[in-house]
Amino acid sequence: MTPNMPLPGIYARLPDGLSKTGGGKKQEDVKVDTENLSMSGPESRKSLEETVVELLAEKNYTVTTAESCTGGLIAGTLVNAAGASDVLNEGYVTYSNEAKERLAGVRHDTLERYGAVSEQTAREMAEGAAKAAGADAALSATGIAGPGGGTAEKPTGLVYIGCYLNGRTTVREFRFTGNRQENRLHTVEMALAMLKEELSKSR
Repeated sequence: MTPNMPLPGIYARLPDGLSKTGGGKKQEDVKVDTENLSMSGPESRKSLEETVVELLAEKNYTVTTAESCTGGLIAGTLVNAAGASDVLNEGYVTYSNEAKERLAGVRHDTLERYGAVSEQTAREMAEGAAKAAGADAALSATGIAGPGGGTAEKPTGLVYIGCYLNGRTTVREFRFTGNRQENRLHTVEMALAMLKEELSKSR
């Protein structure tokens, strides 16, 4: 394990830009300060996953995930929280394009035209996962965790996160600057923060 490397549950100071609302794509150039991420936050402070699970339970919502670069970490982090079984029935690891099409309903044309790492694919992953699971909410993540695989157009650290809630989908673009594991953990953190934000606005 990398020294000082945080693992979920996640206690974090989020970038100011994440609190801004708005539909559609939102780009965040993010360098997360890992010193502010900790497995063991103060007793009075809930982790992101605990807060998200509580909000989902309060609204009697269920959630699912469609994950590529995170490989199941978002769902796995939600399961850290007691009561997760009441709100999470299933999730999908859609690492290959074939899996994105088969499990999350991403259109072949979307992948051909925009690529797996794109706003359009993240949107269809979230919406397709929600439909497949019959869930009220869904999180998707597709990106280039590194260290290789990046290009000038789509550099290492580029991640798109989709958040679906009751018929509305928000997609945000992030550019992380850590190593592979850090980028994956930062993606989990931002995905949960996005869902928390949307749940807090939902009536």
